[in-house]
Amino acid sequence: MNKQGTSETVISIGSTTSLLKRDWLPIVIVIAAALIALVFVGSPSIWLTLTLAGLAMGMMVFIVASGLTLVFGLMDVLNFGHGAFVTVGAYLAYAVLTMMTGLTVADNLVLNVLALIAVVIVAAVGAGFLGWIFERIIVRRVYGDHLKQILITMGGMIVIEQVVMMIWGSQEQLIQLPTSLRGAFVMGDAVVEKYRLLVVVFGSVLFLAMYFSLSHTRIGLLIRAGVEDAEMIQALGYRIRRLFVGLFVVGSGLAGFGGVMWVFYRGTLTADIGGELMILAFIVIIMGGLGSITGCFISAILVSVVANYVAFLVPEMAMTSTIILLVAVISWRPRGLFPLTKR
Repeated sequence: MNKQGTSETVISIGSTTSLLKRDWLPIVIVIAAALIALVFVGSPSIWLTLTLAGLAMGMMVFIVASGLTLVFGLMDVLNFGHGAFVTVGAYLAYAVLTMMTGLTVADNLVLNVLALIAVVIVAAVGAGFLGWIFERIIVRRVYGDHLKQILITMGGMIVIEQVVMMIWGSQEQLIQLPTSLRGAFVMGDAVVEKYRLLVVVFGSVLFLAMYFSLSHTRIGLLIRAGVEDAEMIQALGYRIRRLFVGLFVVGSGLAGFGGVMWVFYRGTLTADIGGELMILAFIVIIMGGLGSITGCFISAILVSVVANYVAFLVPEMAMTSTIILLVAVISWRPRGLFPLTKR
């Protein structure tokens, strides 16, 4: 059997096995949590507002955490500097917005969305390029050593944040949404912000694109096979290291994308913006299962909607609800909701 036939056989075995192990229970838990919250909240309109707000927050966390789970789970790299790419993406968005004022202030939905897409592309490409440099100069030297990875990536993040402040200054910048994306839709007594709906759409499209790319394309199958047995894939003639470098670049670009979504949601921009979501992102990837895009997506939604419900019902428990949820999930499934690796 030739190299191509052998590799396709090895990869197809993992793909078939994963299809046979579909698990719907975590999804049922998310739905059950929403229905239980409806009982306690009482008002359907308030519940709808809380749920959609939680979904939007979950999508932003997913966009940031999806790149981190790829790097952390598939490459076994503890990149504590991931927040730096979020910061760079946010500041690149700010720089591009200042040059596209005509498109963002126009009361035209098409022009506003095109401007937003252009900003996202520039931020993702810029963060991805920085990720490529980061991997070559910093991460490549510490593969396989988790302690050094933590120390050197955190140092890299501090350096990048200082460079950002040198270029753009340390003062807080105000960021405004494009005109057509401001305001909210009123559905009965429920109020739903337009931007949050757009974030839900963006996050859902990204999840579907990543899921099908990893599950139904040759590159995705090679990545998953390389996770299970990198030496075998290397022996078959594939340059698995180059593939993983590309994965690091994609993960960095996703962080830049998340930085754009987060800065518009936040409304203000500072150099420490990248660190705000990182604790939540790490919680999400651990809860979802290292390297699992589906687990990252479901856990991001679960964490965000539960935090929203608890903040409304018992404000004092808002900060601790996420930790309690993490402990509960890990006690139930120590490897996460949808474990992809054996780590």
